[in-house]
Amino acid sequence: MNRFDEQPLPFLMDEAISAAPVGSKQPSYIADHRKRLRARFMTGGATAMPDYELLELVLFRAIPRRDVKPLANALMERFGDFNRVITASQARLRDISGIGDAVITELKIVEAAAHRMARSKIMQTQVLSSWDALLDYCHTTMAHRETEQFRVLYLDRKNVLIGDEEQAKGTVDHVPVYPREVAKRALELNASAVILVHNHPSGDPTPSPADIDMTQRVNKACEALEISLHDHLIIGKSQELSFRATGYL
Repeated sequence: MNRFDEQPLPFLMDEAISAAPVGSKQPSYIADHRKRLRARFMTGGATAMPDYELLELVLFRAIPRRDVKPLANALMERFGDFNRVITASQARLRDISGIGDAVITELKIVEAAAHRMARSKIMQTQVLSSWDALLDYCHTTMAHRETEQFRVLYLDRKNVLIGDEEQAKGTVDHVPVYPREVAKRALELNASAVILVHNHPSGDPTPSPADIDMTQRVNKACEALEISLHDHLIIGKSQELSFRATGYL
């Protein structure tokens, strides 16, 4: 065992690392570790790796010449799992020693890619026959958010998804919604139906009295224009609630 095995180098700010001489090399134990992780990923895919090692692979690009395992572990300890790390706000990420612009950029690229891939599975598809994909998309984009977000999915006469728009952002337990704006936008898109979606950062998808009241007001605004409100989905951490299925709508 060499001295590096006994006492790993501490992780440093990624801006400082980026300023290292261009020709500087990784210590051999770091290069070997990275090579092993990449090989295991290419052989077994993400399922062969725990969350912290998958996170290390992402951090390799942002921090090219230092041991990123301590930083990956610190992120996992703070946020709990891979999904919560990549969806954490920039402000909360910067609270972790060693996190700067380079790391945040890499994490947000992964988050954006996940959102775009999930979205591509449902756009221009018949929603009722792609319901599981729709739920996967909603959970991917909203389940781990720290504040409430309200989205509207717009459907044509064949229930094909033609629009997916964020209508509002809010606080940890409230988001402002304007029923007339929802109905107005549906007319602009020539939509025949809408699905409302919002998340509960608490993780519990049980609707509040305000959620129920807002849904009723949106439904009335849509009915006046002969637009159907198919459902209102509340996304929790690990499950969702359908207003239609539970009798609220």
